[in-house]
Amino acid sequence: MFSFANPEYLYLLLLLPVVAGLHLLARQSRKRKLARFGRKQVVGALMPDVSPYKPWIKLTLELLLIATTVVILARPRAGASKNTTKVHGIEVMVAMDVSNSMNASSTSNGQDISRLQRSKLIMQKLIDKLAGNKMGLIVFAGNAYMQMPLTGDVSSAKLFLNGINTKMVPSQGTAIGAAIDLACQSFSESKKSQKAIIVITDGENFEDDATGVAANAQKNGVQVNVMGVGSTTGAPIPMGDGSYLTDDAGQVVTTYLNEKMAQDIARAGKGVYVDGNANDAVETLYDTLDKLSKSDLATITYTQHDEQFPVFAWIAVVLMVALIALMESKNPWLERFNFFSKKTGK
Repeated sequence: MFSFANPEYLYLLLLLPVVAGLHLLARQSRKRKLARFGRKQVVGALMPDVSPYKPWIKLTLELLLIATTVVILARPRAGASKNTTKVHGIEVMVAMDVSNSMNASSTSNGQDISRLQRSKLIMQKLIDKLAGNKMGLIVFAGNAYMQMPLTGDVSSAKLFLNGINTKMVPSQGTAIGAAIDLACQSFSESKKSQKAIIVITDGENFEDDATGVAANAQKNGVQVNVMGVGSTTGAPIPMGDGSYLTDDAGQVVTTYLNEKMAQDIARAGKGVYVDGNANDAVETLYDTLDKLSKSDLATITYTQHDEQFPVFAWIAVVLMVALIALMESKNPWLERFNFFSKKTGK
């Protein structure tokens, strides 16, 4: 079966009659200009090396080259084979804190990378390990918002992850409970698939009862894990202009990792608490998720075609070489041949 991956490009074939028409107009204009110099027979005798046939050969080659290029753009394909792949794993929703405190240093060293940046680095590694599972992404501060629904596409997950910043959520705060609740609503309705949530935060929760929401999620079969990022000794919050966030009294605000709250949430959700600064943070999270039983999440059927455009690409190359080699004047080595008239006897 022959088909095209981009059939819309075939409309460009309408250029063929346009090019041919422009060529005819140019030939007619040339004849009129030559007629000003005298009769055709006389003028023709003054240009013995001009070939009357090569312009038409050149036009034919040009039209063929345009047509071949259009076919290449349309990506011709022949044959088709269907392949079926099953997605076998678990469902994971990642809820990432994007409040202003996540701009603070991830360690006691104020010059170290931010908590948000460390979170991204850890998640990039974890996403690679979770290939074959379904993953979604939520961002939260004073409220929670869906950033990426559940997907098995690792590339898409990394793309969305890289775009996360602390300006995404207009309302400040740290509504961990709202994020867990939204994550629970975002899972599929399948009772067979195991579901888990990873909350990445510095634990400064001022908005809701995150522990109670995590306990309720666990009752519904959803495991809640927490990764704490930041330092328990505290760090100032940079404003991006070289200054730090201050309170109403003009004092620099210090933000601390609330490790106890993060541990309480993980405990209520029957998950694990992971220190984001630990060297084995990625492995600990992955090992915890890997213990959950796997199930068939989806069946993906796709059709694979054999690309045929290389054949047309070679044809296009040959046509271009022929056009370059084609001269407007007669070929000397063909002058002794007369293809279009009979020899007259003497």
